[in-house]
Amino acid sequence: MRPRRVRGRTLASLFLLLPALGSCFSRPIGPEGTPFPVRVPARAPEPAPAAPAPAEPMPSEAAPAGPSAGYGPLVRVALRVARDTAALDASGPWRLLDAPGGVLVRARAAERWVIERRGRQLRARRGDGTATSWQNGALTQFPDDAGLTRAGTKSYRGALAFVATDSGILLVNQLPLEDYLRGVVPLEIGERGPAERAAVEAQAVAARSYTVTRLAATRSGGARSPDFDLLSSVSDQVYGGRDAERPFADAAVLATAGLVLRIGTRVVNAPFYSTCGGETAAAEDVWRTGGESHLRRVSDRIPGTDRFYCDIAPRFAWTRAFTATELDAVVRRYLAAYAAVGAGGPGRVTDLVVDGRTPSGRVANLIVRTDRGSYAVRGNDSRSVLRSSGGELLNSAYFSVTTERAGGRLVRAVIRGNGYGHGVGMCQWGAIGRARAGQDTRTILRTYYPGTTVGPIPPGLLTP
Repeated sequence: MRPRRVRGRTLASLFLLLPALGSCFSRPIGPEGTPFPVRVPARAPEPAPAAPAPAEPMPSEAAPAGPSAGYGPLVRVALRVARDTAALDASGPWRLLDAPGGVLVRARAAERWVIERRGRQLRARRGDGTATSWQNGALTQFPDDAGLTRAGTKSYRGALAFVATDSGILLVNQLPLEDYLRGVVPLEIGERGPAERAAVEAQAVAARSYTVTRLAATRSGGARSPDFDLLSSVSDQVYGGRDAERPFADAAVLATAGLVLRIGTRVVNAPFYSTCGGETAAAEDVWRTGGESHLRRVSDRIPGTDRFYCDIAPRFAWTRAFTATELDAVVRRYLAAYAAVGAGGPGRVTDLVVDGRTPSGRVANLIVRTDRGSYAVRGNDSRSVLRSSGGELLNSAYFSVTTERAGGRLVRAVIRGNGYGHGVGMCQWGAIGRARAGQDTRTILRTYYPGTTVGPIPPGLLTP
């Protein structure tokens, strides 16, 4: 979660290598009341279905300066990288603007246009061959009348920017913060029932806080890229655009509109994940970072019992087994990214040894012993080394290892663990369990982010 620059081929590689770790759960939520007594703007009306092409009005007003529907500061979300062409599509009439803001194209939904790349230049071309001149800088598509843009099979609120990179065309959705959260919250917390409303609202506040810290980093010169603020994947927050929106999540976003986690006047980073497995972890025990007072170890045990609020999670307890051949393959493929491995490779694995534990019980270091030497891997990094054959990370660093041998040779390693995710900050299944037990939104947030309060985004943080 630390800022880093992403450009050219590195950007394309990042999109290709991101693991798919989002999760979805069950049941819709009704429009209940809220513990947040705040006034919020009315939600923008849903766009009407597009009329047949001959009846669609052509744009006649001046091009908009930016996405106007929704509420909150503008968020730029990197969606994907296309090769050398990308379709221009929308639910109704739209405009295409060049980098200085001039209108290049006015079109109806029925017209077929594509963006083409030539090196670092872009142009738009219509199906009949009509084309704009080649342009330096991004081209941005704005829908008219609160319409939607489309990229691939998904629809998006706001505008869609096309940026030429060394490896293709980067698509970036530009939209207001509160509209962005409507496409994040349901994918991060899953569909929930009325008794779990507090967990959904806690998720909305945490996701907003994380987003605001990324926007603030961009404005202070700490952006990973000049072209976007966030990725649409688990590297930041899973974002699915308009198609992902659900009434229960919309209600939570509106109920908590503009609210973030703060320590004093500072908005704090609010990481979250699926399941802690019984106890959350301190940030410094998981990541290469200094400690943060609100990201410390928290027990998820239900008082007076031997149960935990998150033991309802599908991956509260789990097992993953490797044959010797499978273990050799994943170590050969992934170990070199986390330990110094010679040119001949790591060799055949002979043992896996847990070397110490963090205060929360997670693995501090994992020693991978082979017939060519021993390699020490940090506990959370071991999740990236001990992947499944399909490339999925190990569920968590909260595990133990047993080995099976035949004739003194390793034939199988069995990993038994608890939890799913890095373990820092809010345990989403724990929040769901706490909501079912009657805890309100603020109590849940205070528990997983001790020392914080819920309040508005400080004036001036994201505006001049």
